[in-house]
Amino acid sequence: QVQLVESGGGSVQAGGSLRLSCRASGIIFSINTMGWYRQAPGKQRGLVASITSGGNTNYADSANGRFTISRDNAKNTVYLQMNSLKPEDTAAYFCQYRPDSGAYSGINYWGRGTQVTVSS
Repeated sequence: QVQLVESGGGSVQAGGSLRLSCRASGIIFSINTMGWYRQAPGKQRGLVASITSGGNTNYADSANGRFTISRDNAKNTVYLQMNSLKPEDTAAYFCQYRPDSGAYSGINYWGRGTQVTVSS
């Protein structure tokens, strides 16, 4: 199994910055995708950004230009640097890990989430 532990959420004013971290442990496949999703009250969970073990990134339109996803493969850790935060970024942010090879390919694993609150 895989365990994901997120950290770095909190409360900031609009225009501020936060950095989220998520470390994966357990059965980790070298070829994988890690990402961040968010869910606001009453809304569906949606992709913020993702990054493959090879370094390919994908961003939601709302995150493009403000957020940067990165990872440290040696530490099985993914980061999300969030700048120029807006009140509409307020949500619970969930770390995602997905093996892209092997017997568990395509299965999504989730962290418990960390709250980000942006005040105007």
